Amino acid sequence: MFSLKTLSHRMPSVIRLALVSAIGLGVAACSEEKAEVKQVVRPVKVVEIAKAGDSRKLDYSGSVKARTEMNLGFRVAGKITERLVDIGDRVTPGDVLARVDSTDYQLAVKTAEANLAAAERAVETADLANRRAEQLFDKNVAPKSQLEQAALSHDQAISQRDAALSALDQAKNQVSYTELKAGQNGIVTAINADIGQVVGSGAAVVTVAVDGEKEVQIAVPESDIAEFRPGKTVKASFWADDKLILDGKVREVSGSADQQSRTFAVRVSLPNDPQVLLGMTATIEADVSNANSYVSIPLSALAEKDGKQMVWTVDRDTATVHGRDIKVADFTGDGVHVSEGLDTGDLVISAGTQFMSENLKVRVPNQQSALADTDQTVR
Repeated sequence: MFSLKTLSHRMPSVIRLALVSAIGLGVAACSEEKAEVKQVVRPVKVVEIAKAGDSRKLDYSGSVKARTEMNLGFRVAGKITERLVDIGDRVTPGDVLARVDSTDYQLAVKTAEANLAAAERAVETADLANRRAEQLFDKNVAPKSQLEQAALSHDQAISQRDAALSALDQAKNQVSYTELKAGQNGIVTAINADIGQVVGSGAAVVTVAVDGEKEVQIAVPESDIAEFRPGKTVKASFWADDKLILDGKVREVSGSADQQSRTFAVRVSLPNDPQVLLGMTATIEADVSNANSYVSIPLSALAEKDGKQMVWTVDRDTATVHGRDIKVADFTGDGVHVSEGLDTGDLVISAGTQFMSENLKVRVPNQQSALADTDQTVR
Protein backbone atom coordinates (compact mmCIF):
# COMPACT_ATOMS: atom_id res chain seq x y z
CA MET A 1 0.00 0.00 0.00
CA PHE A 2 1.11 3.48 -0.72
CA SER A 3 0.85 6.28 1.75
CA LEU A 4 -0.68 9.60 0.80
CA LYS A 5 2.75 11.12 0.90
CA THR A 6 4.17 8.48 -1.46
CA LEU A 7 1.15 8.83 -3.73
CA SER A 8 1.57 12.53 -3.89
CA HIS A 9 5.11 12.17 -5.10
CA ARG A 10 3.99 9.87 -7.92
CA MET A 11 0.90 11.95 -9.00
CA PRO A 12 1.28 14.64 -11.58
CA SER A 13 0.97 18.20 -10.29
CA VAL A 14 -2.40 18.76 -11.99
CA ILE A 15 -3.92 15.73 -10.27
CA ARG A 16 -2.53 16.81 -6.91
CA LEU A 17 -4.13 20.27 -7.36
CA ALA A 18 -7.53 18.73 -8.21
CA LEU A 19 -7.38 16.49 -5.17
CA VAL A 20 -6.59 19.37 -2.85
CA SER A 21 -9.49 21.40 -4.30
CA ALA A 22 -11.92 18.52 -3.82
CA ILE A 23 -10.88 18.13 -0.19
CA GLY A 24 -11.33 21.90 0.35
CA LEU A 25 -14.82 21.89 -1.16
CA GLY A 26 -15.79 18.98 1.01
CA VAL A 27 -14.69 20.81 4.15
CA ALA A 28 -16.59 23.97 3.09
CA ALA A 29 -19.73 21.97 2.39
CA CYS A 30 -19.58 20.47 5.85
CA SER A 31 -19.15 23.93 7.39
CA GLU A 32 -22.19 25.30 5.49
CA GLU A 33 -24.29 22.30 6.53
CA LYS A 34 -23.40 22.95 10.16
CA ALA A 35 -24.26 26.69 9.77
CA GLU A 36 -27.63 25.81 8.27
CA VAL A 37 -28.43 23.53 11.14
CA LYS A 38 -27.89 26.38 13.63
CA GLN A 39 -31.10 28.49 13.76
CA VAL A 40 -31.46 31.88 15.49
CA VAL A 41 -34.52 32.12 17.78
CA ARG A 42 -35.43 35.76 18.35
CA PRO A 43 -36.96 36.76 21.70
CA VAL A 44 -40.06 38.95 21.33
CA LYS A 45 -42.31 41.12 23.44
CA VAL A 46 -46.01 40.32 23.13
CA VAL A 47 -49.41 41.41 24.41
CA GLU A 48 -52.39 39.12 24.82
CA ILE A 49 -55.78 40.18 23.52
CA ALA A 50 -58.40 39.97 26.24
CA LYS A 51 -62.16 39.97 25.85
CA ALA A 52 -63.49 43.33 24.71
CA GLY A 53 -65.17 45.30 27.46
CA ASP A 54 -68.78 46.39 27.43
CA SER A 55 -67.79 50.06 27.51
CA ARG A 56 -65.08 52.34 26.23
CA LYS A 57 -63.89 55.82 27.10
CA LEU A 58 -63.99 58.96 25.02
CA ASP A 59 -61.80 61.87 26.02
CA TYR A 60 -61.56 65.33 24.46
CA SER A 61 -59.57 68.37 25.49
CA GLY A 62 -61.01 71.83 25.88
CA SER A 63 -60.68 75.00 27.91
CA VAL A 64 -62.53 76.42 30.88
CA LYS A 65 -64.92 79.24 30.02
CA ALA A 66 -67.53 81.27 31.86
CA ARG A 67 -71.06 80.14 31.19
CA THR A 68 -71.93 83.73 30.23
CA GLU A 69 -69.56 85.93 28.24
CA MET A 70 -70.69 89.41 27.22
CA ASN A 71 -69.34 91.21 24.17
CA LEU A 72 -69.87 94.83 25.20
CA GLY A 73 -70.08 97.64 22.67
CA PHE A 74 -71.14 101.28 22.49
CA ARG A 75 -74.74 102.11 21.73
CA VAL A 76 -73.55 104.98 19.54
CA ALA A 77 -70.89 105.24 16.85
CA GLY A 78 -67.73 107.26 17.37
CA LYS A 79 -63.98 107.40 17.79
CA ILE A 80 -62.59 105.79 20.93
CA THR A 81 -60.78 108.34 23.07
CA GLU A 82 -60.18 106.31 26.26
CA ARG A 83 -59.80 102.67 27.27
CA LEU A 84 -59.79 102.23 31.02
CA VAL A 85 -59.39 98.43 31.43
CA ASP A 86 -56.97 95.72 30.38
CA ILE A 87 -57.32 91.96 29.96
CA GLY A 88 -57.61 90.30 33.36
CA ASP A 89 -59.07 93.31 35.18
CA ARG A 90 -62.07 92.68 37.43
CA VAL A 91 -65.08 94.93 36.85
CA THR A 92 -68.25 95.70 38.81
CA PRO A 93 -71.59 97.14 37.65
CA GLY A 94 -71.22 100.80 36.66
CA ASP A 95 -67.46 100.72 36.01
CA VAL A 96 -66.51 102.74 32.91
CA LEU A 97 -64.59 100.55 30.48
CA ALA A 98 -64.06 102.96 27.55
CA ARG A 99 -65.25 106.25 26.05
CA VAL A 100 -65.86 107.64 22.57
CA ASP A 101 -65.71 111.28 21.47
CA SER A 102 -68.90 112.96 22.73
CA THR A 103 -68.48 116.39 21.10
CA ASP A 104 -71.14 115.92 18.43
CA TYR A 105 -73.58 114.44 20.92
CA GLN A 106 -73.13 117.36 23.33
CA LEU A 107 -73.81 119.77 20.47
CA ALA A 108 -76.98 117.81 19.76
CA VAL A 109 -77.99 118.38 23.40
CA LYS A 110 -77.54 122.12 23.04
CA THR A 111 -79.61 122.12 19.85
CA ALA A 112 -82.36 120.17 21.59
CA GLU A 113 -82.32 122.59 24.54
CA ALA A 114 -82.71 125.56 22.17
CA ASN A 115 -85.59 123.85 20.36
CA LEU A 116 -87.28 123.18 23.69
CA ALA A 117 -86.93 126.80 24.74
CA ALA A 118 -88.48 127.94 21.45
CA ALA A 119 -91.30 125.44 21.87
CA GLU A 120 -92.03 126.70 25.39
CA ARG A 121 -92.22 130.29 24.09
CA ALA A 122 -94.60 129.15 21.40
CA VAL A 123 -96.80 127.51 24.07
CA GLU A 124 -96.88 130.76 26.03
CA THR A 125 -97.84 132.73 22.92
CA ALA A 126 -100.56 130.24 21.99
CA ASP A 127 -101.86 130.31 25.56
CA LEU A 128 -102.22 134.12 25.46
CA ALA A 129 -103.97 133.95 22.10
CA ASN A 130 -106.33 131.29 23.40
CA ARG A 131 -107.26 133.35 26.46
CA ARG A 132 -107.82 136.45 24.34
CA ALA A 133 -110.11 134.48 22.03
CA GLU A 134 -112.12 133.20 24.99
CA GLN A 135 -112.60 136.75 26.34
CA LEU A 136 -113.72 138.08 22.96
CA PHE A 137 -116.09 135.13 22.51
CA ASP A 138 -117.57 135.71 25.96
CA LYS A 139 -118.28 139.30 25.01
CA ASN A 140 -119.79 138.21 21.70
CA VAL A 141 -117.08 140.13 19.85
CA ALA A 142 -115.34 137.15 18.18
CA PRO A 143 -117.02 134.22 16.50
CA LYS A 144 -116.76 130.70 17.87
CA SER A 145 -114.59 129.60 14.93
CA GLN A 146 -111.88 132.01 16.06
CA LEU A 147 -112.03 130.51 19.56
CA GLU A 148 -111.69 126.99 18.19
CA GLN A 149 -108.74 127.97 16.00
CA ALA A 150 -106.94 129.50 18.99
CA ALA A 151 -107.54 126.34 21.04
CA LEU A 152 -106.12 124.16 18.29
CA SER A 153 -103.03 126.39 17.96
CA HIS A 154 -102.53 126.12 21.71
CA ASP A 155 -102.76 122.30 21.65
CA GLN A 156 -100.35 122.15 18.71
CA ALA A 157 -97.81 124.30 20.56
CA ILE A 158 -98.02 121.99 23.59
CA SER A 159 -97.40 118.93 21.37
CA GLN A 160 -94.37 120.58 19.80
CA ARG A 161 -93.04 121.41 23.24
CA ASP A 162 -93.43 117.76 24.33
CA ALA A 163 -91.62 116.61 21.18
CA ALA A 164 -88.77 119.03 21.86
CA LEU A 165 -88.56 117.73 25.45
CA SER A 166 -88.31 114.14 24.23
CA ALA A 167 -85.63 115.12 21.70
CA LEU A 168 -83.64 116.70 24.54
CA ASP A 169 -83.89 113.54 26.64
CA GLN A 170 -82.79 111.46 23.66
CA ALA A 171 -79.80 113.75 23.03
CA LYS A 172 -78.78 113.45 26.69
CA ASN A 173 -79.03 109.67 26.46
CA GLN A 174 -76.74 109.74 23.42
CA VAL A 175 -74.16 111.59 25.49
CA SER A 176 -74.40 108.98 28.27
CA TYR A 177 -73.96 106.22 25.71
CA THR A 178 -70.52 107.56 24.84
CA GLU A 179 -69.34 105.79 28.02
CA LEU A 180 -69.14 101.97 27.92
CA LYS A 181 -70.04 100.61 31.36
CA ALA A 182 -70.00 97.14 32.88
CA GLY A 183 -73.35 95.64 33.76
CA GLN A 184 -72.27 92.70 35.98
CA ASN A 185 -69.34 91.48 38.03
CA GLY A 186 -66.76 89.72 35.92
CA ILE A 187 -63.30 89.60 34.38
CA VAL A 188 -62.18 91.25 31.14
CA THR A 189 -61.11 88.46 28.79
CA ALA A 190 -60.63 90.30 25.50
CA ILE A 191 -60.10 93.79 24.07
CA ASN A 192 -61.44 94.07 20.53
CA ALA A 193 -60.87 97.80 19.83
CA ASP A 194 -58.44 100.41 21.07
CA ILE A 195 -57.91 104.16 21.35
CA GLY A 196 -58.19 105.99 18.03
CA GLN A 197 -60.35 103.37 16.36
CA VAL A 198 -63.72 104.39 14.98
CA VAL A 199 -66.37 101.85 15.93
CA GLY A 200 -69.96 101.46 14.89
CA SER A 201 -72.96 101.13 17.14
CA GLY A 202 -73.02 97.67 18.72
CA ALA A 203 -69.51 96.64 17.63
CA ALA A 204 -67.79 94.49 20.29
CA VAL A 205 -65.14 96.48 22.14
CA VAL A 206 -64.61 94.59 25.41
CA THR A 207 -65.45 90.98 26.34
CA VAL A 208 -66.34 90.28 29.98
CA ALA A 209 -66.67 86.80 31.49
CA VAL A 210 -69.44 87.03 34.07
CA ASP A 211 -68.75 85.62 37.52
CA GLY A 212 -70.62 82.43 38.31
CA GLU A 213 -70.81 78.95 36.83
CA LYS A 214 -67.86 77.74 34.76
CA GLU A 215 -67.93 75.33 31.86
CA VAL A 216 -65.59 73.37 29.60
CA GLN A 217 -66.12 73.63 25.86
CA ILE A 218 -64.94 70.71 23.74
CA ALA A 219 -65.14 69.89 20.02
CA VAL A 220 -66.61 66.45 19.26
CA PRO A 221 -66.49 64.83 15.79
CA GLU A 222 -69.69 63.62 14.21
CA SER A 223 -68.72 59.98 14.77
CA ASP A 224 -69.08 60.41 18.55
CA ILE A 225 -71.58 63.27 18.90
CA ALA A 226 -74.44 60.80 19.39
CA GLU A 227 -72.81 59.76 22.69
CA PHE A 228 -73.18 63.27 24.15
CA ARG A 229 -76.64 64.30 25.25
CA PRO A 230 -77.67 67.10 27.66
CA GLY A 231 -77.62 65.74 31.21
CA LYS A 232 -74.94 63.07 30.60
CA THR A 233 -72.46 62.78 33.49
CA VAL A 234 -68.76 63.01 32.60
CA LYS A 235 -65.41 63.40 34.35
CA ALA A 236 -63.30 66.56 34.08
CA SER A 237 -59.57 66.52 34.78
CA PHE A 238 -57.14 69.43 34.51
CA TRP A 239 -53.63 69.69 33.13
CA ALA A 240 -52.58 72.15 35.86
CA ASP A 241 -53.46 69.69 38.66
CA ASP A 242 -53.74 65.99 37.82
CA LYS A 243 -55.27 65.32 41.26
CA LEU A 244 -58.21 67.62 40.58
CA ILE A 245 -61.04 65.56 39.06
CA LEU A 246 -64.61 66.89 39.02
CA ASP A 247 -67.95 65.46 38.00
CA GLY A 248 -69.38 67.45 35.12
CA LYS A 249 -72.63 67.37 33.23
CA VAL A 250 -73.28 68.01 29.55
CA ARG A 251 -75.37 71.19 29.40
CA GLU A 252 -75.49 72.08 25.73
CA VAL A 253 -74.77 70.37 22.41
CA SER A 254 -74.48 72.44 19.25
CA GLY A 255 -77.19 71.76 16.70
CA SER A 256 -74.84 72.10 13.71
CA ALA A 257 -71.21 71.37 12.94
CA ASP A 258 -68.55 74.04 12.59
CA GLN A 259 -68.05 74.98 8.93
CA GLN A 260 -64.27 74.56 9.06
CA SER A 261 -63.51 71.81 11.57
CA ARG A 262 -66.77 69.87 11.02
CA THR A 263 -66.97 69.25 14.77
CA PHE A 264 -69.79 69.95 17.21
CA ALA A 265 -69.35 72.28 20.19
CA VAL A 266 -70.29 70.65 23.49
CA ARG A 267 -70.45 72.60 26.78
CA VAL A 268 -69.98 70.75 30.08
CA SER A 269 -71.07 72.41 33.33
CA LEU A 270 -68.66 72.17 36.30
CA PRO A 271 -69.35 72.41 40.03
CA ASN A 272 -68.14 75.56 41.75
CA ASP A 273 -64.49 75.03 42.72
CA PRO A 274 -62.04 77.86 43.46
CA GLN A 275 -59.18 75.84 41.95
CA VAL A 276 -60.78 75.98 38.51
CA LEU A 277 -59.76 79.16 36.72
CA LEU A 278 -60.80 80.60 33.38
CA GLY A 279 -58.64 79.47 30.49
CA MET A 280 -57.35 76.29 32.16
CA THR A 281 -56.89 73.24 29.94
CA ALA A 282 -59.32 70.45 30.81
CA THR A 283 -59.97 66.93 29.56
CA ILE A 284 -63.51 65.59 29.46
CA GLU A 285 -63.82 61.81 29.76
CA ALA A 286 -67.08 60.00 29.02
CA ASP A 287 -67.96 56.33 29.32
CA VAL A 288 -69.93 55.03 26.34
CA SER A 289 -71.22 51.62 25.33
CA ASN A 290 -68.81 49.55 23.27
CA ALA A 291 -71.34 48.49 20.66
CA ASN A 292 -68.62 47.76 18.09
CA SER A 293 -66.57 45.51 20.43
CA TYR A 294 -63.27 47.24 19.80
CA VAL A 295 -60.02 45.79 21.13
CA SER A 296 -56.95 47.92 21.77
CA ILE A 297 -53.32 47.29 20.89
CA PRO A 298 -50.23 49.48 21.40
CA LEU A 299 -49.35 51.77 18.53
CA SER A 300 -45.96 50.03 18.30
CA ALA A 301 -47.74 46.76 17.37
CA LEU A 302 -49.25 48.25 14.21
CA ALA A 303 -47.46 47.41 10.96
CA GLU A 304 -48.12 47.84 7.24
CA LYS A 305 -47.67 45.46 4.35
CA ASP A 306 -48.65 46.02 0.72
CA GLY A 307 -50.53 49.15 1.74
CA LYS A 308 -52.66 47.28 4.31
CA GLN A 309 -52.58 47.64 8.06
CA MET A 310 -51.62 44.44 9.86
CA VAL A 311 -50.05 42.95 12.98
CA TRP A 312 -47.69 40.06 13.66
CA THR A 313 -49.17 37.29 15.78
CA VAL A 314 -47.43 34.36 17.46
CA ASP A 315 -48.64 30.76 17.15
CA ARG A 316 -48.47 29.33 20.67
CA ASP A 317 -47.90 25.73 19.49
CA THR A 318 -45.12 26.32 16.97
CA ALA A 319 -43.73 29.58 18.39
CA THR A 320 -43.68 31.08 14.90
CA VAL A 321 -44.72 34.50 13.64
CA HIS A 322 -47.55 35.06 11.16
CA GLY A 323 -48.90 38.28 9.66
CA ARG A 324 -52.59 39.11 9.99
CA ASP A 325 -54.59 41.89 8.34
CA ILE A 326 -56.70 44.03 10.68
CA LYS A 327 -59.23 46.86 10.43
CA VAL A 328 -58.39 49.95 12.48
CA ALA A 329 -61.38 51.78 13.99
CA ASP A 330 -59.57 54.81 15.37
CA PHE A 331 -56.48 56.02 17.18
CA THR A 332 -56.44 56.98 20.86
CA GLY A 333 -53.95 58.39 23.32
CA ASP A 334 -53.27 54.86 24.61
CA GLY A 335 -52.97 53.01 21.32
CA VAL A 336 -55.12 51.76 18.45
CA HIS A 337 -58.72 50.52 18.41
CA VAL A 338 -59.09 47.43 16.21
CA SER A 339 -62.57 46.41 15.06
CA GLU A 340 -61.72 43.32 12.95
CA GLY A 341 -58.90 40.78 12.69
CA LEU A 342 -58.08 39.94 16.32
CA ASP A 343 -59.67 37.45 18.69
CA THR A 344 -59.52 36.85 22.42
CA GLY A 345 -56.27 35.12 23.43
CA ASP A 346 -54.21 36.16 20.39
CA LEU A 347 -50.57 36.98 21.07
CA VAL A 348 -49.52 40.12 19.22
CA ILE A 349 -45.94 41.29 18.75
CA SER A 350 -45.80 44.66 20.53
CA ALA A 351 -42.27 45.79 19.61
CA GLY A 352 -39.76 45.33 16.81
CA THR A 353 -42.33 44.60 14.10
CA GLN A 354 -39.87 45.79 11.43
CA PHE A 355 -37.71 42.71 12.14
CA MET A 356 -40.52 40.17 11.79
CA SER A 357 -41.11 37.85 8.85
CA GLU A 358 -43.50 35.02 8.05
CA ASN A 359 -42.80 31.74 9.95
CA LEU A 360 -39.96 33.36 11.91
CA LYS A 361 -39.09 31.26 14.96
CA VAL A 362 -39.38 33.31 18.18
CA ARG A 363 -39.12 32.81 21.90
CA VAL A 364 -42.18 33.95 23.84
CA PRO A 365 -41.72 34.78 27.53
CA ASN A 366 -43.76 32.77 30.01
CA GLN A 367 -46.85 34.32 31.55
CA GLN A 368 -45.15 35.47 34.76
CA SER A 369 -42.14 37.03 33.06
CA ALA A 370 -44.38 38.66 30.48
CA LEU A 371 -46.44 40.45 33.10
CA ALA A 372 -43.35 41.44 35.03
CA ASP A 373 -41.73 42.74 31.87
CA THR A 374 -44.53 45.29 31.24
CA ASP A 375 -46.25 43.01 28.72
CA GLN A 376 -49.93 43.52 29.47
CA THR A 377 -53.21 41.98 28.51
CA VAL A 378 -55.05 44.59 26.46
CA ARG A 379 -58.73 45.15 25.82
